[in-house]
Amino acid sequence: MFKINTIIFFAAIILIVGSCTNDLKDVMALPSNKKSPSQVGDSVTLLYTDSAQLKIVLKANRMLIFTKNVSEPFTILPKGFFVTFFDNDEKISSTLKANYGIRYDVSRKMEAKYAVEVVNKNGEKLETEKLVWDEANKTIYTDAFVKITTADQVIMGKGLKSNQDFTKYQINEITGTINLKNNEL
Repeated sequence: MFKINTIIFFAAIILIVGSCTNDLKDVMALPSNKKSPSQVGDSVTLLYTDSAQLKIVLKANRMLIFTKNVSEPFTILPKGFFVTFFDNDEKISSTLKANYGIRYDVSRKMEAKYAVEVVNKNGEKLETEKLVWDEANKTIYTDAFVKITTADQVIMGKGLKSNQDFTKYQINEITGTINLKNNEL
């Protein structure tokens, strides 16, 4: 009895293993372009200077840098980031934070997504879900919904273009304005 069970067991194994074959076309059709980061960093702080003058401080919980097998090297900040911009006197001119970011090295553009906030030196705050920072032109812009809170107003709209320090901005389509201060006579 033991001999028959052993023979049946091995025959079943041979049938199972023998039936597991892969067609070469099926194997070649699998995606093989999955990119892996060339560098990974946790709790990263980057300092950008120009002529020994501090310009930008970027802090990120996680940073993935992709430089191999890509048409343009890029960096992903998948767990959020916080950027501080400094003026010529090395005083804070604005801040930018978001839950996700991706920066392209050649075009020098960074896209911030999800709970994006920009605060300028006057305390004015921009909130949106998507924002592009063009480092070369020192501008920020979006085509998404925006909410700007100032000392006396809340302005909502769709689309925005601004200078990098968010002191001069233009909303493309204003959808509402709420005055926060009561002008009683």
